[in-house]
Amino acid sequence: MANPNIVNVATINGKTDVFALTTTSANLVTATANTVFKINSIFIANIDGTNAADVTVNYYDGSNSRAIANTISVPADASLSIIDKNNAFYLEENEIIQGFASANSDLECMISYEVISD
Repeated sequence: MANPNIVNVATINGKTDVFALTTTSANLVTATANTVFKINSIFIANIDGTNAADVTVNYYDGSNSRAIANTISVPADASLSIIDKNNAFYLEENEIIQGFASANSDLECMISYEVISD
């Protein structure tokens, strides 16, 4: 079942994951079988006190990777909101949020979402 009916759900569980981004693209969130994930927010924090770093966040549908945020500079000691409640979106079964940075250990990513299953 690739797309549960979100009007008649069995459970909605809130979840938040945090990642240290590297220069290698990584799968950050993957919607699991028989679920849909509502992505509520994606925040990026630059923990380097001196240097800016670029972030890229992609949506992968199993065939194609499409940019959500592409090489956006995050200043030193600053944060960036990529997604918030005003532009939330859904991940269907096996769709993925991927991310990476221009420098290792400079950027941290927080993703808040709801796991919806029927």
